[in-house]
Amino acid sequence: MWAFFAILLLHVLSHGVHSEDARPQSPIMLAKSGGFEIGGKTVSSPASPNRTLSCDHGYMEYFIPWRPRKTSLVMWHSSSSQVWQNRWDGGEGYKDMFLRRNYPVYLWDGPRVGRANWPCVPMNYTPYYGDRLNFISWNFGPSYMNWWPDVQFPTQDNYAWQQATSARYVEIDTTENVELHSDAASIAADSGKIGDNIVYLTNSAGGLRAQMTAVKANNTNIKGIVAYESIGYVFPDNVNITARRGGFGPYVVPLEQFKKLAKLSAIQFVWGDHRDESWDYVRQSRLAAKLINQYGGNATVLKLRDDAGLKGNTHIPFADLGNAKVGALLDTFLEENGLDEYAYDSK
Repeated sequence: MWAFFAILLLHVLSHGVHSEDARPQSPIMLAKSGGFEIGGKTVSSPASPNRTLSCDHGYMEYFIPWRPRKTSLVMWHSSSSQVWQNRWDGGEGYKDMFLRRNYPVYLWDGPRVGRANWPCVPMNYTPYYGDRLNFISWNFGPSYMNWWPDVQFPTQDNYAWQQATSARYVEIDTTENVELHSDAASIAADSGKIGDNIVYLTNSAGGLRAQMTAVKANNTNIKGIVAYESIGYVFPDNVNITARRGGFGPYVVPLEQFKKLAKLSAIQFVWGDHRDESWDYVRQSRLAAKLINQYGGNATVLKLRDDAGLKGNTHIPFADLGNAKVGALLDTFLEENGLDEYAYDSK
């Protein structure tokens, strides 16, 4: 009988659990978890004013450690909250990684996507058969199923690829959507419901939305932004930048609003591999950081391969197989900028 259970245990360990996940880890101790809707509006039916719809709100899921740090980490991707929850191979993602470090973690779905998908206007969905586009957009390789040689993805695991490409929401990359997301997020930031020290961890087009949130927020709760491969930037109206319509910017705001970005403790724009300095969004990140610093801010651009020696990073490096090393860089960022203190003394 014992031999049978021993064989069964070996089978589970070899097929159901990743080797590093099998090692004992410190437990995640939560004081509470939950979620709430915020922002949006209520509209009446044209046919009957007594019939209403609550819509265009955002949704926030939260996890508060038993002994929390002061800084709340708001994890924001414009088309998938799943990428924060697991590594590509199913291993530990940023959500649990930073809960173990006792940071309150918030997963944000902006208006009209994910768990906040009640729009106030008619919406149409047309399948666009985007798996091939996902592969290239998320920088797994130069063409579909042509992986970069050192990519930090389990390239032989078809299930991992299926999970990755299935994780996306229907993405809405419009000017209206950026405004809706940043409106709702600024209300959430000002409300105090996500803490007094907020750092946005963003990916892709979420970076532009978080910058716009910081520009719109009235209070000083937002302390930082770490934008992984931000597609879109905010600029002041006193430089020669032409704003573009759509969900990827650039956006141009009055100088006094732009200066709010310079009041944050720190901003970091992070790039993975195969992002040449001539690429438009890399150039925009350099210029945005320069302008933020010109007004007394603390903005930097970090290339994971060139500056930190980490290789094989995709568009979503916090979900790559090397995400523990990427997370260690975030640890350093938080520590160096005084954002790692605990909410109360352990004594």
